[in-house]
Amino acid sequence: MIGLALALAGLAACGLAVAAAYGHEVHRMASFLRTRGPRSNARLTTEMPGRPFAELARAVNAELDRADQERRDAQASQRDFQRDLASLSHDIRTPLMGAKGYAQLAAEEPDAARRAYYLEAAAARLDDMGALLDQLFAYARANDPDVDLDLRPVKAHPLLAGILAGHFPAFEERGWDPVVSFEDEGVTLEADPDALARIFENLVSNALRYGVAAPSIRQRGRAITFENAVADPEAIDAARLFERFYRADDARGDRGAGLGLAVVASLARAMEMEVAAAVREDRLSITLRW
Repeated sequence: MIGLALALAGLAACGLAVAAAYGHEVHRMASFLRTRGPRSNARLTTEMPGRPFAELARAVNAELDRADQERRDAQASQRDFQRDLASLSHDIRTPLMGAKGYAQLAAEEPDAARRAYYLEAAAARLDDMGALLDQLFAYARANDPDVDLDLRPVKAHPLLAGILAGHFPAFEERGWDPVVSFEDEGVTLEADPDALARIFENLVSNALRYGVAAPSIRQRGRAITFENAVADPEAIDAARLFERFYRADDARGDRGAGLGLAVVASLARAMEMEVAAAVREDRLSITLRW
């Protein structure tokens, strides 16, 4: 009996020692996580043998790695945003200063015809600035997580026809006749009508701004492709076309703010559609799939 009692006492003491060691290890790990700085590269280690603590350390370190990567990505995104915002500020300031200059010339011009010319030029610069602000507003709205889209069946062909009709003066000025080829003119998409109209509007405007010939628009199955010839296809990085503020050329002026296709991508994503771009020979194609 005495031997059994001693054995039980030994087991109890051993259990208490193990429990104390486990408690110490948990306390040490908790202390590490409390005191680790947000920018520290330190990783959790274990002083206890065995698989459980090793797995815990690996899981914690994987989470630390993920958090650090998110922080680095956020910092890179913020730097890109600041750079792009500076570019956009330049784009807005350029037509504004131009409008101001023409207005001053008009105020000092005694000749009525010249004065009218200066005022018309000032109005054109203000229109350019208004278009840039409209793009910025559309991009902000397209990326607003609180915006509720009214998804319903929408017939694509008549909606596109209305968009093309609105751009008729621009096509006529260039002598272009867009080629529209729909496999099924009654095809419908589950979409928000206003959002889909904005997508079509931006894709048509993109073809007008950067194309060198009339675009072709074709529907096959559950996809609509906008395609047009471009002047410098090698300058276009198709993988970056939908990035915010991306432009194939960095020249400033009336070439837009580089938000039109970013809006297209954001709205398509919000409606669970896909949009992709490709450059083949001298032609740029942008395809919307649903």
